[in-house]
Amino acid sequence: MSKRIWLLVAAGAPLLAFLGILVWASTQTGGRAGGMGVNTEFGVAEVDRELAPDFSLILQDGTHVALSDLKGKVVLLDFWASWCAPCRQEAPVLQETYLEYAGADVEFLGVNIWDLPDNAATYVEQFEISYPNGVDEDGKIAIDYGVQGIPEKFFIDRNGQIRQKFVGPIRESALKETLDALSAE
Repeated sequence: MSKRIWLLVAAGAPLLAFLGILVWASTQTGGRAGGMGVNTEFGVAEVDRELAPDFSLILQDGTHVALSDLKGKVVLLDFWASWCAPCRQEAPVLQETYLEYAGADVEFLGVNIWDLPDNAATYVEQFEISYPNGVDEDGKIAIDYGVQGIPEKFFIDRNGQIRQKFVGPIRESALKETLDALSAE
């Protein structure tokens, strides 16, 4: 083979690999920019009933909360990001429901992932979210929970056991139904 052919192969192979990656990414996201990481199939996901992994999260006000501090309460653990359209869609529902359950033994905890801390703070302010929120900067909490996309919510019972996982934005009726069922136990 001549030098020219080898040069064309050497230059063309990386270009073809790059184009292949672009095509793969486009098919995975349905052609939507930023679609990787955003759940497109919604509903209740099957979970093994196991103890929820404990963690400590630095909240936006600088305080800390550990999941173990919330034992005895029903906990809604919400993984979200400021750039996620479904997260923005459900933010008012989560905030309103949180206020409705304020006197009950129910706690919401927002975990911001794959985001910039300043953008997370702006999101919390914009949607007037009053339940505790923090940024999972190193991604350890999301990894421990097996988060595959956002939004994802984990419902944890009073004993610290994961009882349900909900993928995607949740309807108000489904949110309340789950919280009521766990609260009644």
